[in-house]
Amino acid sequence: MEPTKGVSRPVSYFPVSPMMLFPDALGNFSVYLWQGGDFVLYTRSGQRFTRRHRKILHNNGVKEVFVQSDEKSNFDTYLEENLGHILGNDSLPWEDRSKVFYEASSGVVEEVFRNKLPSALNEVYFKRVSSIVEDSIRFLASDHSLSAIAPFISHDYKTYTHCIHVFIFTVSILQTYDLSEKELIECGLGAILHDLGKTRIPKAILNKRGPLTRDERQIVQAHPLHGVSMCSMLPLSQNSINCILFHHEKLDGTGYPAGLSGDDIPLPVRAIAVADIYDALTTSRPYADSIPPYEALTLMRHDMRDGLDMDLFKRFVAVLGGADML
Repeated sequence: MEPTKGVSRPVSYFPVSPMMLFPDALGNFSVYLWQGGDFVLYTRSGQRFTRRHRKILHNNGVKEVFVQSDEKSNFDTYLEENLGHILGNDSLPWEDRSKVFYEASSGVVEEVFRNKLPSALNEVYFKRVSSIVEDSIRFLASDHSLSAIAPFISHDYKTYTHCIHVFIFTVSILQTYDLSEKELIECGLGAILHDLGKTRIPKAILNKRGPLTRDERQIVQAHPLHGVSMCSMLPLSQNSINCILFHHEKLDGTGYPAGLSGDDIPLPVRAIAVADIYDALTTSRPYADSIPPYEALTLMRHDMRDGLDMDLFKRFVAVLGGADML
């Protein structure tokens, strides 16, 4: 181990739990310890973090190690690649695992939205999104996960974080039904990509303050079709496609783009509709302030009941109540 020297500019560091460093996993970042008032190099970038490294830290009671801030993107990639191990590590606190899940998933989905699938790397991004969904399904099945994630849920609306929230809420609802893990993954993938088509809508319309004109409304209502079109070359199941295409359909037939009604709207789509509306109401948007959860649920129950599945809505309320989110 050696202290950092010869640095010509200030170097900042951020703390990391040693439990998030995996034996034999290669990371393109250096790990430092705080000793004697200075940061001391423990493992170099490109060096394998071994079981012996972890044992030494454990035996010495080290609870935090550090990574340089300019290597954060490399560390984020490392966490993404090892997300399944992190989420399944019961020795890590729920809060730590939830933070890693939220930051990793938000980072990937933000990149997808910024690059507007499909692109030359569309298969790469699709695999990354698929891995996020697959790695987190079992984690989200726990009774503790939603309450642990709740502090990280932002109330400042961004399309990509909205998609993460809708994914979390949708999976939480659907886990109260007898769906297989495969079906949950398919529906979760549709939920996390449900608003992808909004990348084709001009920001001036999406962020407009005040009512939209008829033409502007038609442009916005085309986003489910854009979303399906953008994913046409990806290996999506029918469940996933339904979630992207029909998430604005309503039970009374007044939704879009197809005007479906009643049982013609698949169960996963009805779940996304509830999650989508709830998150939109409880986050601040350019044209509307957020409202408290109880007020949002009251509005949905009384003013939107004809368009929503009320049995599913009641399950959602129970899920939120169980996570102390009301």
